[in-house]
Amino acid sequence: MATTATSPAELGPDPDVQPPAGVHSLWRLRGYLRPHAFSIAIMLFTSLAAVGLTIAIPLVTEAVIDGPVSDGDTGAIWPLGLLALGLGTLEAFLLWWRRWAQSTAVLAMEAAMRHDLYAHLQRLPMSFHSRWQSGQLLSRAVQDLSSLRRFLGFGLVFLIVNITQVVVVCIVLLGMYWPLGLVVAAAAAPIVWLSRRFEKRYVVASRRVQDEQGDLATLAEEGAMGIRVIKAFGRSEHVAAQYETGARRLQASSVDKVRLASRFWTFLEVIPNLAVVVVLLLGAIGVGRGALTPGELVAFITLLLSLVWPVSSLGVILAMGQESMAAAARVLEVFDTEPAIVGGDQVVAEPRGRLTFDHVDFAFPDAPDETVLRDVCLDLAPGETVAVVGATGSGKTALTALVPRLHDVTDGRVLVDGVDVRDLDLTHLRTLVATAFEDPILFSMSARENLTLGRDPDLDPATDAEIDEAIEVAQAGFVRDLPWGLETRIGEQGMALSGGQRQRLALARAVLARPRVLVLDDTLSALDVHTEKLVESALRNVLADTTGLIVAHRASTVMLADRVALLQDGTVTDVGTHSHLLATVPAYRDLLAASDDDLAGDLAGDVDDDADGDADDDLEEDVA
Repeated sequence: MATTATSPAELGPDPDVQPPAGVHSLWRLRGYLRPHAFSIAIMLFTSLAAVGLTIAIPLVTEAVIDGPVSDGDTGAIWPLGLLALGLGTLEAFLLWWRRWAQSTAVLAMEAAMRHDLYAHLQRLPMSFHSRWQSGQLLSRAVQDLSSLRRFLGFGLVFLIVNITQVVVVCIVLLGMYWPLGLVVAAAAAPIVWLSRRFEKRYVVASRRVQDEQGDLATLAEEGAMGIRVIKAFGRSEHVAAQYETGARRLQASSVDKVRLASRFWTFLEVIPNLAVVVVLLLGAIGVGRGALTPGELVAFITLLLSLVWPVSSLGVILAMGQESMAAAARVLEVFDTEPAIVGGDQVVAEPRGRLTFDHVDFAFPDAPDETVLRDVCLDLAPGETVAVVGATGSGKTALTALVPRLHDVTDGRVLVDGVDVRDLDLTHLRTLVATAFEDPILFSMSARENLTLGRDPDLDPATDAEIDEAIEVAQAGFVRDLPWGLETRIGEQGMALSGGQRQRLALARAVLARPRVLVLDDTLSALDVHTEKLVESALRNVLADTTGLIVAHRASTVMLADRVALLQDGTVTDVGTHSHLLATVPAYRDLLAASDDDLAGDLAGDVDDDADGDADDDLEEDVA
C-alpha cells in the first residue's frame, strides 16, 4: 500500500528553530544570476573602470600641481585640464551604463524568483498551507525577495567594487609615500575586526525582524478578512490591541537592529576621518622636509578622501548582505519543502467517471496517529450519484478531499476509471474532477472570471451559452443584476455577496468545469428552502451524465442521490438507497431526523408501522 510522507518544513516555520543563514544561502540562489551574466559583467566592468578613473583623476591633479603650476607654465595646464575633464565625462558615462544594465538585470531576476516561488507554493499540498501563516508566506514573497534583489543587483557588485577600490588605493598610496600608506592600511584592521562581529549579530537581528514582519502581516490580513466577525462581536479594540502588541514587538526588534547598525556605521565614519587628520599632519611634515611634493600631498589626500564613501558604505552594504542572507534562508525554507503530492504521467483516454474508494485509510499529515478514515470501500458507477451522510467529524470532507488529491490517502487507493489517482497527471485529474466547497472561496476578480476559473481559456474556453447554463443550474442569476453584470468585480473573498450567493457562484463554477466527477461538499447549506429546491431540480439534469459525490446534511439533498453511504467514525458502515437505509438502519434514521425538524415527529413511527416497506414511499414524499 502506498503511503505519503510529510517533510518537517511542511509543518510551518518554528521561530525557535531557524535554518542557518549565511553566504551558503545566497550561493544556492546563484542560478538566478546566470541568465544575466552579461549584464552583471557590464556592471562589474563599468564599476571597476570607474574605480580606475577615480584613481587616475587625482594623479592628473598631482601632475598639474607639480608641473605647470609649480613652473608657472599656464599653457601646459590646458591639456592636463582637458584630460581630467575627459576622464570625468567618461566616468559619468560608465555610471549611466552600469545603472542601465543593473536595472534590467535585477528586475528580471526578481521577477524570476517571484514566479518560481509562487509556482512552488501552488505545488505544495494543503497540509503545508494549513500550517503556515499566510503573512509569513506573503513576507517571503514580497519583502524577502526585494531584499535579495537589492543585494544581488546592487550590494554584491559594490561589495566587490568597494573592496577592490580600497585595496588598489592602499597599494597606490603605499607606492606614493609608504609612511602615510601604512597609516591608511592600519586603519583597515579595526574595520575588518568590527565587521566580523557585526555580521554575526546583525544576521540574527535581521531574521528576527523579518519573522515578526511576517507575523504582523498575518494579523493585518486576518483583521481585514475577518472584519465582519470583528465588528459583529464588537471586538475591534481587542483585535487592535493584538495588532498593537505585534507592532510594538516589531518596533523594539527594529530599534535594536538600527541601534546595532548605527554603532557600526558611526565607527566606519570616524575611522576614515581620523585617518585624514593624521595624513594631513604627517603629510604637511613630509612636505616641509621635502619627502613629499605639494602635488603628491594633494593627490594623496584626494585618494584618501575617495575611500571615505567605500568604507562608510561598507556598513550599509554589509547590513544589506546580512538581511539578504536571512531572506535567502527564509525563501529556501519554502523552496526546500518538497511537494508531498506529485502527479503521475497517466491520463484516462476516454473518461467515464467511475470512482472507487478501495480500502482507504487517511490521517492528516500533522497528526499521523489520529486516523480520520479507515478501511473505506465505496464504488460509484459512471453517472451514479452517491450521497455521503454522517455526523459532524465523521470524515466526510476528508473523504471528498481525496478525490482531487487535496490530500493523499495514507493507505488504500482512490481510483478514477480504474486508475489510481496518484498515477494520473495532476492537471488531467483536476479536469476530470470538480469540487464545490461548503465554504466557497471567491477571488478579487470579475464574476465572469470567477465562474470560468475551472476552464482553461486557451484549451477549452467557456462559451456564453455554457456560462448561462451553469448560472441557471446554480440559480445564480443575481450576477446579472450586479452593477456591471458578469464584469462586476465581486471583491476579495466575495465579501460583497451573501453566503448563499457565494455558494451558488461556486456551484456554477464547478458545473461549468464540465467534470466527469462532481464533488459537492454540502454546497447547498446556505440556501433557503425555495432556492435549494430549484437548484436541486436543475442539478438532477447535470448529475444524470456526471458521477456525483455529495456530502449531505439535509434529507432533501439526500434525495438527489441514487444511493446513500452512511459514514460513522471514519468508515462506511451502510450503503443503500435512501428508502432502504430509512427502513433498516436506525442510526441513519436518527441522523436525518436530527437534521430535519419536520421529520423528527414522524420518522420512527412511520417506519415501524409499515413492515412491508409501503411507508417508505410516504416517507420520501414527506422528506421531499
